[in-house]
Amino acid sequence: MAEPAPLDDQLCFALYAASMAVQRAYKPLLDGIGITYPQYLVLHVLWEEEARSVGAIAERLALESSTVTPLVKRLEAAGFVTRARDTADERRVEVRLTTRGKAVREECGCLADAVVERSGMTLAELGELNARVRELRDALVR
Repeated sequence: MAEPAPLDDQLCFALYAASMAVQRAYKPLLDGIGITYPQYLVLHVLWEEEARSVGAIAERLALESSTVTPLVKRLEAAGFVTRARDTADERRVEVRLTTRGKAVREECGCLADAVVERSGMTLAELGELNARVRELRDALVR
């Protein structure tokens, strides 16, 4: 049986470590708003489309609904979103942005700037890297 490659040579570790570094870069800004990175992702999904079911949010983030539900509950308690059961299908919970949830979008606009600044890469280079990582993700999902 072949020895595993050193950790630094493994793509999975490089992607994981890069993701953690991005989250650490975002953390001071998100702490100022009072949300976590996973909560930021939920808000971001709702900024794309203001009202979505918990299931649709989970699908967009490639998570389980059971993972998204506590995030949404905390966002609701903080006043960023509201939740309501669908009258036609009580299993479905719709999540909507509140005025506060919409307003915080402006505060979060500078998050990408933190990554660009720290990366030392151009926007074009980061865009190309993002595209390649998405291609990898899509290939692995298929």
